[in-house]
Amino acid sequence: MIVEKLSENCQQKLPVCHELSDGTHEPITVLEAVVRNSGIYADSRKGRLSVFWGDQIFVPTAPFRYTPTHHVDIMCTLEEEPPTARVWSDKGLDKYGVIAVSGGGDAAQVEKVDHATAMKMLKALGDIDRAGPSLGSFSVGAKILEALCTEFKDELDKKDGKLDTDPHFWMPLTLPQDEYIALMTEKGVEAEESRTHHVRMTKMKDTFMSANSDLGLFGAVDVGAGACWWDYGQLKLYTANNLKLNEEGSDADLLRRFFGVTARQMNSDMGGVAVDDSACVFSSRAKCGSVGANVSMAAVEAQEPAGGAVLYNLVSDLDDGIVAGDGDVIVSVTDTEGKSMLLKSKIDVCGGKAWKSVLEGNSMSFEEVHKQNRDTDISTIEKKRKEQFKKTSSSFEI
Repeated sequence: MIVEKLSENCQQKLPVCHELSDGTHEPITVLEAVVRNSGIYADSRKGRLSVFWGDQIFVPTAPFRYTPTHHVDIMCTLEEEPPTARVWSDKGLDKYGVIAVSGGGDAAQVEKVDHATAMKMLKALGDIDRAGPSLGSFSVGAKILEALCTEFKDELDKKDGKLDTDPHFWMPLTLPQDEYIALMTEKGVEAEESRTHHVRMTKMKDTFMSANSDLGLFGAVDVGAGACWWDYGQLKLYTANNLKLNEEGSDADLLRRFFGVTARQMNSDMGGVAVDDSACVFSSRAKCGSVGANVSMAAVEAQEPAGGAVLYNLVSDLDDGIVAGDGDVIVSVTDTEGKSMLLKSKIDVCGGKAWKSVLEGNSMSFEEVHKQNRDTDISTIEKKRKEQFKKTSSSFEI
């Protein structure tokens, strides 16, 4: 079973279209791309629960078919060289959550520490053979999942509290108590709270492993030091990785190959529009104007396309077209009645920091829009959007 760690961004559409069973083309969502990406591990994980980030795509360079050797395994990009102080520094491992693997294959996790501190924390693991940044995605066998559910039954029944896998499961299960307390203290957690939690997890681990020693407890799944990884979880990353479709280089080539992009223009009618050789245009129609360099667009119907901006879910039949300046972000938010409002921002604005603010050009904050729409029927809204799109598209004479 595969579960995606969903975020607010997972249903975002990307500027690449895929063909549906009825022959129509629709922009692929981030979540659909993640499902395509993560599905290659399914054959190796029968009877296990797999969890992947819902807004990140990666393509491994290491073999993706394997036989699980541990009750829990976590994905990471292991460096080819042993984790000496030089490698730790050169690779910037002090800036990441790092998975370290012993010569025997057992693994442990540390987070954002220098080489000397990491080696001290990982002393219980023995000789460290390889190490590298964690991707956060993991899989668990049925037995350890049942053990965790049993251990935290009271919290689950009461729906009380919040635990994250890295600091509350993997690290206390793989690090000595003092080292775990030191890490959690840096996160602002009281030492006694960390000590109590570590004792609890250690007791669960000892009981579980005494009855289930057929597999190790915690291991690593290497996706390869050369793996490509694209994050769409923030606006700046969403923008940068979408524009990567226009770039040259092995990383961009692999991204285009992943999405099935075989040409700069696909399934589009751009009429007399001048399209720059570097631009990518998919399933779009435009009547006039130009598409400049470093532009990626999909499923656009416009009198004249705009450039230098992020335009999302917009439908317009105005003579002036869609007016946007360089760096603008304009999103159309539609309700179940088919009424739309424009929500504006800038590429360099952090949505998290501006979550409660009403930005210039908006009548509501992002938080207010979220609360207003969080319980709406997405299927109904998507149907209304398609009706608007079809109506506007049919009015164009291209």
